[in-house]
Amino acid sequence: MTWPLPAILVWGLSWLLFIGLTNLGAPTLAALWVGCALGVAASVLGQSWWRRLMIALGFPLSLALSGAASLPAWAWLLPLLLLLLMYPLNAWRDAPLFPTPKNALKELPAHIHIAQDALILDAGCGLGDGLLALRQAFPQAQLHGLEWSWPLRALCALRCPWARVRQGDIWQADWSAYDLVYLFQRPESMSRAVVKACAELKPGAWLVSLAFEATELVPVALLNTVPGKPLWLYCQPLCRVADPPDG
Repeated sequence: MTWPLPAILVWGLSWLLFIGLTNLGAPTLAALWVGCALGVAASVLGQSWWRRLMIALGFPLSLALSGAASLPAWAWLLPLLLLLLMYPLNAWRDAPLFPTPKNALKELPAHIHIAQDALILDAGCGLGDGLLALRQAFPQAQLHGLEWSWPLRALCALRCPWARVRQGDIWQADWSAYDLVYLFQRPESMSRAVVKACAELKPGAWLVSLAFEATELVPVALLNTVPGKPLWLYCQPLCRVADPPDG
């Protein structure tokens, strides 16, 4: 939906929930919690951190300004606590929650040849759109997802029951067992990914990055399946730009 329709829709639904629950006799604090929980859960509709914050905090802020509820001061910390649960602080330095476009990875099998039961990791799997795209490309592979946020990890596991989805830090996890690691991060994260991939990926393993180039490395291939989101393919041993050619 065109912005700001997602925010307006979520704010309206949160207000309806709040009013409906209080009219049914629910405690005001419980109604606030439910309304805030809806906003935080729906914040994944935002395409940037600012939009996510607006979706998540719009209802409690409007409720506070309206004076429609008398609550202790600490109760207004609930939206922030829910936000921290959904988006832990150390996850904010990594990629925003941008979903992998459908069919973005469909051309990978033409360029990457791996065993049918190969291990593939979606590092920072979010809600599972990357895993869905990877399954379309490699239906027989063993797909793994790693996500720092517990709620997002739970939602991803529900969407992708055929994948092994775990909660954890992609930078602390060991990448050495995987035949392919898929990233949809941000430019600032790519240097860190290069260091980790060079140190941990086994020979013949692949690093695949959507939208953002690992500028220190020479790609094996560059695909343009989705306009504006190039797909960069790198293979271990990773060839650095400054490396002299063989011979």
